[in-house]
Amino acid sequence: MKKIAVIGSNGQLGNCIKKLAPDFELDYEFIFTDSKTVDITNKDQVNDFFSEHKPDFCINASAYTAVDLAEQEREKAFAVNAYGVENLAKACSEYKTVLIHVSTDYVFDGETNLDYSEDDFTNPIGVYGESKREGEELALEANPQTVILRTSWLYSEFNKNFVKTMLNLFSQKDELGIVGDQFGQPTNANDLAEAIMEIIENPNKTFGIFHFSNYPETTWFEFAKKIAEFSKSSVKLNSLTTEQYPTPAKRPKRSTMCLDKIEEIYKINPKHWENSLEECVTILSK
Repeated sequence: MKKIAVIGSNGQLGNCIKKLAPDFELDYEFIFTDSKTVDITNKDQVNDFFSEHKPDFCINASAYTAVDLAEQEREKAFAVNAYGVENLAKACSEYKTVLIHVSTDYVFDGETNLDYSEDDFTNPIGVYGESKREGEELALEANPQTVILRTSWLYSEFNKNFVKTMLNLFSQKDELGIVGDQFGQPTNANDLAEAIMEIIENPNKTFGIFHFSNYPETTWFEFAKKIAEFSKSSVKLNSLTTEQYPTPAKRPKRSTMCLDKIEEIYKINPKHWENSLEECVTILSK
């Protein structure tokens, strides 16, 4: 039986993989870790874990994701998102482990009207994006058997995310202002978990960078409107400009990613974001 190590399993993606794991337990043994059992910034801990378990696959679901706080905590962001990833990738290389690492649309600056392909120039405009780009480069350099999945606007029924924040605010406020001039692709972490398992199950793996999200693009404002619609909230939503809602870290204006490569190579067909969102809101409304 092949082993799948899930690093950072207490986050959104990790919890979604836990939910999915029983469907695959006849073929795979899942080893779920958190930062207490395996701190990826500690090279010795990583090496000891790999020496003990020798996983066939390693899903890195751990990340420093505090986009605004990263502007003040550059060293912490890079420790997890770059050098911690390098520790994992080097261990994967030593044990011939396939690494599946999750990255972000924030590696792009958002200054284009075209969808970003995997080969497009990266130019992050914040520390979070810089640290994630460094992690991509270090992973590919250290382990040739690496699949990097760039995703965007991740949400689920688990942990803290935009959908859960909106639902909470809808219950407290009569009116809200939401940024309406930043474009991207909301992604249900359950769909990302399913895509990862499809890649693991594919016998003919292609390594490198892939984009995965739900589609098509939308804005945070339109995203929030759909959350309100699906939750039957009567909250009044107002569209704001980025200038009206300043944040410590700049966000890409339009970080929409082209999904053709993962469809062509892995035959993975992403869902429409509205359909996946409705499924999530239904779960959260029970």
